Amino acid sequence: MHRLAPVLLLALPATVAAAPRPPAPIAAAAAAPTRTPANIARDRYRHPAETLAFFGVKPTDTVVEVWPGAGWYTEILAPLTAKRGHYYVAGPWEKGLNAVRALQTKDAATYGKVQFAALPAQAGQPTVPDGSADVVLTFRNVHNWRFGGEDQARQMFAAMYRMLKPGGTLGVVEHRLPEARDAAAEEKSGYMKPSSVIGFATAAGFKLAGKSEVNANPKDTADWAGGVWTLPPSYALKDVDRAKYAAIGESDRMTLKFVKPR
Repeated sequence: MHRLAPVLLLALPATVAAAPRPPAPIAAAAAAPTRTPANIARDRYRHPAETLAFFGVKPTDTVVEVWPGAGWYTEILAPLTAKRGHYYVAGPWEKGLNAVRALQTKDAATYGKVQFAALPAQAGQPTVPDGSADVVLTFRNVHNWRFGGEDQARQMFAAMYRMLKPGGTLGVVEHRLPEARDAAAEEKSGYMKPSSVIGFATAAGFKLAGKSEVNANPKDTADWAGGVWTLPPSYALKDVDRAKYAAIGESDRMTLKFVKPR
């Protein structure tokens, strides 16, 4: 039984914000010539400039991206913060940051200032200093933590809370499971209910500050036998019904903004 849902529903009626016009520095970073063409091709689904604008990211911020994966957002956040801000990537130390390390090795001019931190951290591994971040961001990772159990998800949200300055922002993008669905689907599908994500965040001390539909996709019914990986870019079924899934596009995603109280 999912234990968080009763807590969350109280927090759900936050204002749904229209997609903001990206400030010039964010628009410029999203248009950086150093970005990978294959990543740029996914902008129509991931809306990076609008998403970062909704989260209020500024080039002077100390930004932490938690579990950066292949570094899709690194290609934008590194140029955005390079001159006046700071950018950390935080993830499993041995393997979780290797893609970003490879970017840094390949192009030190663009990625040389990226700082690395372990999360979760073992003794002696570098971490993000408590209370140092203006913004913490995580993209499509909450389901991974949920796969490790509710305790792991709670620990990750608690860690993100500690990183932030009072008044700082947590931005979360996650595959969205409709609220009416059985919460058991969260354990295998890759989709999460908004109420569950909000529940983990509020249990850690965050306050929900806003929701955006900038990454919504009404074509995604979130009920695929192979989970979210049925859709692009994964195409878990390979060539089976590939045209059908290509026409649907990438997953329907919630975009949630939280703040750490002052």
